[in-house]
Amino acid sequence: MQDRALSLLEPRDLDLGPAPLSDHGYRHWRTSRAPDGVAWAVLDKADASANTLDDEVLGELDRILDGLEADRPTGLVIRSAKTSGFIAGADVGQFRSATDVNEVEQRMARAHAIADRLESQEYPTIAVVHGYALGGGLEVALACKIRIAVEGAKFGFPEVQLGLHPGLGGTARFTRLIDPLQAMSFMLTGKTIPARKAKALGLVDTIVPERHVRAAVKAAVRGELRSEGPSLIDKLKDSAPARKLAAGRMREEAKKQAPPEHYPAPGALIELWERHGGDFEAMKVAEIGSFARLMVSPTAQNLIRVFFLREKLKGLAGAKGHIRRVHVIGAGAMGGDIAAWCAWSGLTVTLTDVKAEPIGGAIKRAAELYGKIAHDDRLKVRDALDRLVPDLRGEGAQSADLIIEAAPEKVELKKGLYAQIEPQMKLGAILATNTSSIPLETLREGLQRPERLVGLHFFNPVSRMQLVEVVRHDGLDPAVETAARAFTGAIDRLPAPAKSAPGFIVNRALTPYLVEAMALLDEGVAKETIDKAAEAFGMPMGPIELADQVGLDICLAVADMLKRELNWPMPDAPQWLRDKVEQKKLGKKTGEGLYVWKGGHAQKTPGAAEPDPEMADRLILPLVNTCAAILGEGVSDDPDVIDAAMIFGAGFAPFRGGPLHYARQRGVADVKAKLEDLARKYGERFQPSDGWSKLEA
Repeated sequence: MQDRALSLLEPRDLDLGPAPLSDHGYRHWRTSRAPDGVAWAVLDKADASANTLDDEVLGELDRILDGLEADRPTGLVIRSAKTSGFIAGADVGQFRSATDVNEVEQRMARAHAIADRLESQEYPTIAVVHGYALGGGLEVALACKIRIAVEGAKFGFPEVQLGLHPGLGGTARFTRLIDPLQAMSFMLTGKTIPARKAKALGLVDTIVPERHVRAAVKAAVRGELRSEGPSLIDKLKDSAPARKLAAGRMREEAKKQAPPEHYPAPGALIELWERHGGDFEAMKVAEIGSFARLMVSPTAQNLIRVFFLREKLKGLAGAKGHIRRVHVIGAGAMGGDIAAWCAWSGLTVTLTDVKAEPIGGAIKRAAELYGKIAHDDRLKVRDALDRLVPDLRGEGAQSADLIIEAAPEKVELKKGLYAQIEPQMKLGAILATNTSSIPLETLREGLQRPERLVGLHFFNPVSRMQLVEVVRHDGLDPAVETAARAFTGAIDRLPAPAKSAPGFIVNRALTPYLVEAMALLDEGVAKETIDKAAEAFGMPMGPIELADQVGLDICLAVADMLKRELNWPMPDAPQWLRDKVEQKKLGKKTGEGLYVWKGGHAQKTPGAAEPDPEMADRLILPLVNTCAAILGEGVSDDPDVIDAAMIFGAGFAPFRGGPLHYARQRGVADVKAKLEDLARKYGERFQPSDGWSKLEA
């Protein structure tokens, strides 16, 4: 979430150096020179809301340096004209579908030469950073001699999230500039570094308010901001014996977060530093080859695809909407957390329930959440809590722009609530349901204005799961759907449009995966073995653990509903599962389900047998097959939206690019043949759906 002060900046608020700024024939840069001889190069990438690096942007920077050779300045300032920040990183679109290692190496070598040239200038080079400097943007800043951070700035190397590591000399410059162990930690995790932390690390030389930028630049030119450079201890940490010892620990830690067989970037970065750390030039050269090999790997290409899937869903949110006041009905785990997140996102929220205790519990959880998100900003926490209003009488419904019903999954209960709330709604207000699977055609029965009812299906935990399914029915007012999508964008969530149908996208596709896990349990396979099979495929957790996380009662209710509504040839839920639900052994929320839970973790018995090679297909292919059915039936007409929904809403292995993309990469014919083979062995539930023809087309 953007820093509030920065989000209020206007271009006129930024000190972009002396006027007039001239383009001198450049498309993306504006330059000027102050009377004291300081040159300013201001990046304002054409036709873009944020600055990113590509061949053209770097080529123009090279030409700017050419011009300064003939008329040497007393200093050079590089900053951004975009209010959002400095540079958001490289334009990864230029590497999409890259397959040739040599071609990537050549492009990166040219980019390196420009960064090296910037670093080699004898006059002071100064990066002024507001907002963010990420990835390649931070690498440009590192190539400058001085870094000035405007208050609220953030820094980071998020490349690991794309299956990469820094590639513009950042691995060498970052580990040379600060404690190399801390530098490696930030690159391996992709965590952002706030300005104060960056100053303490030695990453930036000073932090100033925007109004003091010009004074800080003058101080830098006078040599008053020169950093001390790496300490003797930092240099010792970069010695070969220290690197070898630290690299071993880093590999063990990286394996816990990202299996190397699926995510090779952390291991490649560790090897790069272990072999070449301490030798600046050798590490830069080796970085190019390592980066190029990662770039053409299936993992990086699929994670780049995921990046663009995220951008696609962001685009579906559309323009900023009109919703300012939200009323949430139901202060349970979902409703309370939806209300908390909306208040954190700047909306005024009233939260109601039939009893005061759930509301109090929701407010307490909200305070804990806010404290974790902004532990160093008490004012933000206070303001968010002020916006979250307990409302036992439900009076907030009368002034709300949006009413979100988050009651239990019982049709008559929800309809009863609508009958009470609809007469109170102001003209133009929207009624939304957080139902996870009930068709809206059922819920709209009896409404006076059914065109105002829309589905907004959040996922648990709300503060971490980015997806919201925006569910439409055939009588929905298009303006309501537009407003609902805009609302999801306003609270920093990703809308996945879906047609009303049992289970929508995510729960419908996830259910056969969970059902097959129960079938394997019923066959006597150990739950740990089943989870191992899914995790080996790349799922963040296995289906048994996931069922406990979701709640066995919810899983059972959704499975029963889908079997009934869709006439699925699924096996009946085993009696032992119904007994567990009857006994309130529901999973994590009750401390026991399929696993026993302690301290928020499932207690797994070590030494479980390795899964049968076919087990992953038994689990995953029913999910993939259902995604094809969802496409074929038009629940979503866009395979990218289905893939995005399953990644951001269900955690489908990101490095595989989504279930339908996985099917295309594996080969649709191969997937269908394997499903038919499984159907012969295990039953009709594996028969390929009719939706594959649409994907093949």
